[in-house]
Amino acid sequence: MRVHHLLAIAVTALMLAGCQAEGEYSTWPCRFGYDNSIHQDPALATAMNANSRGVFCLIREDGLYYVFQNNQNITSRQPKSEMEKLANQILGLNNGIIVGFQTFNETPNGGFVGYDVQCPNCVRRENNTLNPKFAVSVGSDGIAKCSKCGKKYDLNNGGIIQNGEEGDVGLQKYLATTTGPLGYVFVGTKR
Repeated sequence: MRVHHLLAIAVTALMLAGCQAEGEYSTWPCRFGYDNSIHQDPALATAMNANSRGVFCLIREDGLYYVFQNNQNITSRQPKSEMEKLANQILGLNNGIIVGFQTFNETPNGGFVGYDVQCPNCVRRENNTLNPKFAVSVGSDGIAKCSKCGKKYDLNNGGIIQNGEEGDVGLQKYLATTTGPLGYVFVGTKR
């Protein structure tokens, strides 16, 4: 099973790398692979379902656990498997990524997207990528909002900024793919 899991993640990553536009995706560090066929996490499964567009799941790491919270008020906590403990996963710039199927923009992988949880405009304004503390919260309407600057980002439309000023940017996107609610999810930085 372990070899099958690693092979599926590697093939998925290669497929994503071959079909994405240059410059569209973040260079911030991110590497997350998760087998939901083993854990069957309900919060994550809702965001991995192509028929549940507009449902997004915030993923964080908490010691020996992954914490999943979707924008439909489902929260869960799953212990890491032995393989996941050794995998050295990186959940974005500050221990947080958001995944789900957007409702507007189609992508080569059917609209499944991954975003960093950090407000990119606060990170840039504070010139702080080493220890950022500018997380966005995700509303039930698919809008992510920064608690520091109040900027809003549309998760259903490529993470574009809704109330920005000149020079502001949308949420940082990562390469993301899923094989379905009880399958694999992979989110990472393009190399």
